[in-house]
Formats: sequence, C-alpha cells, structure tokens
Amino acid sequence: MYSLGEALIGTEPELAHIDLMIGDKNGPVGAAFANAMSQLSVGHTPLLAVIRPNLLTKPATLIVPKVTVENLKQAALVFGPAQTAVAKAVADSVEDGVLHKEKAEDMVLIVSVFIHPDARDYNKIYRYNYGATKLAIKRAMERFPSVDKVIYEKDRSIHPIMGFKVMRLWDPPYLQVALDIPDWDHIKKVLDKLPKSDHLILEAGTPLIKRYGLDIISKIRDARPGAFIVADLKTLDVGHLEVRMAADFTADAAVVSGLAPLATIEKSIEEAKKTGIYAVIDMLNVLDPKAVLEQLSVKPDVVELHRAIDVESTDKHAWGDIKTIKKLSDRMLVAVAGGLRAENASEALKAGADILVVGRAITNAKDTEGAARRFLELMKEETDQFRVMTDF
Repeated sequence: MYSLGEALIGTEPELAHIDLMIGDKNGPVGAAFANAMSQLSVGHTPLLAVIRPNLLTKPATLIVPKVTVENLKQAALVFGPAQTAVAKAVADSVEDGVLHKEKAEDMVLIVSVFIHPDARDYNKIYRYNYGATKLAIKRAMERFPSVDKVIYEKDRSIHPIMGFKVMRLWDPPYLQVALDIPDWDHIKKVLDKLPKSDHLILEAGTPLIKRYGLDIISKIRDARPGAFIVADLKTLDVGHLEVRMAADFTADAAVVSGLAPLATIEKSIEEAKKTGIYAVIDMLNVLDPKAVLEQLSVKPDVVELHRAIDVESTDKHAWGDIKTIKKLSDRMLVAVAGGLRAENASEALKAGADILVVGRAITNAKDTEGAARRFLELMKEETDQFRVMTDF
C-alpha cells in the first residue's frame, strides 16, 4: 500500500497544513520512514508521534516539520500540541475503522506538519492539526480526490495564498471586451467600471498594443489581477516568438492571424501549448476559415470569426459556419466579432458562438458597466464565482 493525503484547516497563524504518506513497513514508505529517522536534517528533525511520553501511537507515525525550527520555543510547538494532535488523530482513525486495526503493526505513516513561527495558541495548534491529520488520513484511504474531481474543480478553485484565480475558459458563453482604443487613460476608466465576472474576458486590442507595446498587458493585469487577458497580436510571422512574448507579459491567450502561413499558425499554437496559454486564430479577411483549420495538424483553442470595422456597413456577419467549424474539434471554442450589439448578440449565441467579442458598444458607452451587464444577462451568466465549497 502507498497512499497520499493532504488537508488544510484553521486560520493563521495557527493554521494547520498536513501532507502525509501511508504505506507498508516493507515498502517505499517504510524505507523512507527508516531513512528519515537515521538521516537527520538541521531544523527539520523528525520525531515519532506520541499520545503522551512513553505512549507511541499505532500505526507508528513519523512527524517531519515543514518549517525550519530555529529555537526551543518553536520546537515546543512541534514537540507538544502538534505531536500529540497527530498521534491522537492516527489512533482515532484506527478506532473509527478508517485505518485497519489488524494492519496497524504492518504499516507506517510519515506526516509533514506546518507550524507557523508566529503561532502561539496551543489549543488551536492541537485542534487544527488533529482535524487536518484525521481528514488527510481519510482522504488518503479513500484516494481523494478522484481524477474526475480534480478536473471538475481545477478551474473553479482559488488557492488562498494566491488570492486570485487563474481563469480558464471551461464554461461558455463568454463576453470578451475588446480594449482597442489606444488611450490608456480611457481604458483604465473602462476597466474600473467593468463588472467582475467569471464570464468576462479582456482583450488587449491591436491598436492598444501597437501604441504601448506588450507592457500594456501588465498594466491591465495590475488593474484586474484575476482576469483572462487576450493579446490581440494578429501575428503574421515568427509565431512562436510573439506568442512567447505575450506569455512572458502574463497574457492568457495570444492571437495569430488566419492569413499567416500555415507554418506560422502551427508554431503559434504549439508555443501557446508549451507556455500554457490559449491559442486564438483570428479569421479576419479569411474567405474560408474551415479550409484553413482543416489544413492544420494542430488545432487552436479558439477560432474568431471576425468582420472588419471598415466594412461593417456593407458586409454581413459570417456566423452561419459555427456549427460546421466546431465539428473539427470537440474542445475548440468559436468567437464572433465585428459590429456586435445587444440587439443582434442573441443571433450569434443561437448560431453557436461561445465568445462574443464586443468593443465600442461597451468601451464607448456612457454607462460602461450597464452595457457590459446587458450582454452578460443576455448570455444568462451563472455566478459560479460565488459558489460555496462544502465538500472539502
């Protein structure tokens, strides 16, 4: 047996974070157990978990401090409330049947314990570490989380220390606000007024990037730390280089032109995958987007069907091909851009659009927030960002 468990409980500075391994004495966990006891590390001396002096818990458990212990005062936090808490949690897990009593002599645990140097309250240290250890043991024995659970939660969760969520496009439709007015003062006011939403994407438009450079992405990120930001580069050459540059400036997606050579498009997509960002193809002025996509050996994350601003008065949109394009890849999203208004957005959504790209109808509106909310309401946005997690 070789099982892993993790749990975090409590509030700082007494917060408890437990990582643990459970395994057979004769297996890899047993070998690690013996090595840890015989190969000591300064400030991270492992100790056996005891319920009280001279009463070792069963299965035998080794505690390893995560934070360097620098003095006797800090050592007392580990060799006291934390040590007892872990030992008691192990024993109670046996009594509760989570750990099998008949196998208690044949298995061992290694428990990594986090004790903040500023922790003072022994009562909280004990209770938090007891609860976290017991929960981590239960999770280890149940193989929690399942792979399906991880996939479901990965784009919905926020790490508490980060304080912001890295947004992913898992729940369309989305509203993408094109920030293409080349005036940072104006854009900053727009950013301040836009509502916070898990269904809102920000686009650093081509004119904005041409005036201020890719550093404008960092400015947008400072204004909206958790936003999904698209760098609309409309790359035509050296695709791998431009995508890498966009990623270096914290963009979540980079746009390559559908008019670029196939080699450039493919290198852009491959670089996006390598750097962990989204690859977007803008089909502006491309007569047959489907034909371009069919020739690619690797597909983008987003295809944007785009009507140029300069021809909006004479050219109709090209949203009828959305369903056909989607058949080329199960994971590919389709965005529509060019002259979108609240009154015609429903038509794009009914045609299958996953992303509505809207510029002047929001950025030049007298009521920026109201204009954005009208689109979000039209999309029947779900407030997933307010979902309360009750399962762990």
